[in-house]
Order: sequence, then C-alpha cells, then structure tokens
Amino acid sequence: MPARHVVTSEETAELLRLVREIAAEELAPRSAAAEADEAFPRDMFTLLGRTGVLGLPYPEEFAGGGVSYADYLRVLEELGAAWASIGVGVSVHALSCYPLATFGTDEQKKQWLPDMLGGELLGAYCLSEPHAGSDPAAMQTRAVRDGDAWVITGAKAWTTHGGKADFYTVLARTGEPRSAISCFLVPADADGLTADPPERKMGLTGSATATMRFDGVRVPADRLIGGEGEGLRIALAALDSGRLGIAAVATGLAQGALDRAVAYARERETFGKRIIDHQGLAFVLADMEAAVVSARATLQAAATLRDRGLPFSTEASVAKLVATDNAMKVTTDAVQVLGGYGYTRDFPVERYMREAKVMQIFEGTNQIQRMVISRALDKGGSGTIVTA
Repeated sequence: MPARHVVTSEETAELLRLVREIAAEELAPRSAAAEADEAFPRDMFTLLGRTGVLGLPYPEEFAGGGVSYADYLRVLEELGAAWASIGVGVSVHALSCYPLATFGTDEQKKQWLPDMLGGELLGAYCLSEPHAGSDPAAMQTRAVRDGDAWVITGAKAWTTHGGKADFYTVLARTGEPRSAISCFLVPADADGLTADPPERKMGLTGSATATMRFDGVRVPADRLIGGEGEGLRIALAALDSGRLGIAAVATGLAQGALDRAVAYARERETFGKRIIDHQGLAFVLADMEAAVVSARATLQAAATLRDRGLPFSTEASVAKLVATDNAMKVTTDAVQVLGGYGYTRDFPVERYMREAKVMQIFEGTNQIQRMVISRALDKGGSGTIVTA
C-alpha cells in the first residue's frame, strides 16, 4: 500500500507503519475470500485488540492507546483501505465503548473497559429500531426497574456484530417522555437475548448485521451507564464521534479504490499508450484524487475540533456527508477506469463500490446529515475555522 503524503510525528508515523503492515500482511490477503464467504473475521479483531488498535482513542489507564482522535481516524483510513468490514467493525466497537468510557463511573470503567479496549471483548451498539432508524427518540424498546435489576424488552435492528459481539451497548426507554431514554451495558450471554439470522446485504458481507431481540433481559442495576434518562444525550454524543469514524473508513475505502485504479491505468495500454496518458481518463483519476484529499482534510478538521474539546457536531455531519458521498463517486469511477474488468469479481473495485453505498446510510443517512447542517446554518453557524 503506498504511503500517504502526510506530515506527522515519529510516534504517529510508527503507529501508521504498524497498522499498514498488519493491513498488508493480515487483512488484505483474507478480505476477498471472507467477503465472498460471508465469514465473520472475529480473530482479526482479537489481533487488533492485542496490538492496541481497538483502544487507540481511549485513556491508557484502561488499556487504551491515548492517541488523538485525528490520529485514530488515520488508522481507520488504513484499515478501510485494506478491508472495509474491519474498518467499520473497529469504528463500531469504539462507538460501543464510548458511553462507558465517557459517562461511566470509575468503578464501571475499571471493571469492564480494559477487556473491551484490549480485544478480549468485542462490542455492538444497539440504537436503531425497525421503525425508528433516524429518530432515536421514537424507540419502543423499554427497560423497567425490578429490584436490583433492569428488565429490557424490545428489538434493535441493523446491529453491526449482531450475534457475534460479547457485549451490547443498548439504548432503551425508561419513562414516558420522548427523551426518557437510558443506556445499558448488556453481556451477550444474558438470558433472553437472541439474534435473528444475519441480514443478506449488498456489501460488507464479512460484517455480521442482525436484529437483536430482548425478551425480558435482566441486567444488574450497575450496568446502567450514566444517569437514568441521560441515554439520548449519550447516544447523540457517541454518534458525533461515530460519524467521524465512518467518514475515515469511507475515505480509506476511496483511497484503496483510487490506488487500484491508478495501478491499472499505469499498466493497461490502448492505442499504443498507457490509459493514464489519455487525458479523458487522466482527468477522471485527478478528480478521484481531489475527492479523497478533500474528504481527508474535512474529517481531520472536525477531529481537530474534537481533540481540542470544542463543539464539532456540525463538522462531524459535514465530514460524514462529504467523505461518504465522495467514496461512492470514487469507487464508481474506479469501476469505470477498469472497464469490463471493473465489473467482475476478479478485481476488488466492484466490491469497493458495493461497500461504499451503505456508508451513505448508516450512522445517520446523508439526508439526516444535511438536516443537521441546515439547522446549524439556521442558528447562525457556518464555516468553523481551525487555527494553530
């Protein structure tokens, strides 16, 4: 995989070299077969956990890496370029850890976070429901207090790692107002918790996605994360960071497609010269490069705000919108560059194109991102400038 043109510290450069080595030696060689067989690569997440990748943006005291979010997103890019299902899985795992890491008590963090960040436990995030995808306040899954436990009943749709995870971060209604939602950490072996058969998807087939059923699932009271009724605030805060994760994976996916397209255009000859020497094709590649670079700059600007403790919700929506729309365009163009070969499964760009589509949908559809952005504009917010 070619090196990116970045200016970075030696420590970050070493981290990226390690991730690229793992991506090239462990992930990329297995990706095509696993996606074709719809095989979930659980061992790869264990490997990434034990090498420190799963816990990168979290505190070192709980087995995290303590790196900046900007650097973590660059790691997600590298993973996405090699194997999108892994990149998405790492991002979702980080999302599932966010409520505990950010809103949990010290005792809760000490008890569960080290194994979650160290790769021993793989997480899933249960927010969406069949009728309440983009409107989490309309959820119907309920949690009722019963002595020293909570009893959860309902269903959560589109759960990445559904049926494969070791724990589920679950949002459930605990009162009548729309905002009366709470967050729970549910172990996978809890009685009454089951997974439907995995969804049959267009892409990301190596990533298990399933509806999770909660049939009177009892969880101890100490598995409530944050205060009762704080779940919606926790969920929305987590999604801001999660959108940056998906933006990074989409940018990596686009970079991978561009790399393949450029390599092919350098080797393939028509009319006596390489196809990259034909201006019409060269301009397509130039537009693809511009799209990848602009997406990377947009998500890094949002990550810088996050790292500085500044509001970044709107910028996260902009990054998610730009990066995933660009990924869809770049992967489609990669198929075009390869021509008939690009449409076959002998080359990976057709898979990249299928994988890019869902990134415009999950973590909030791009229509929802436009709604978030337009509402911010209505309130007078526009064009945040990041200065040194």
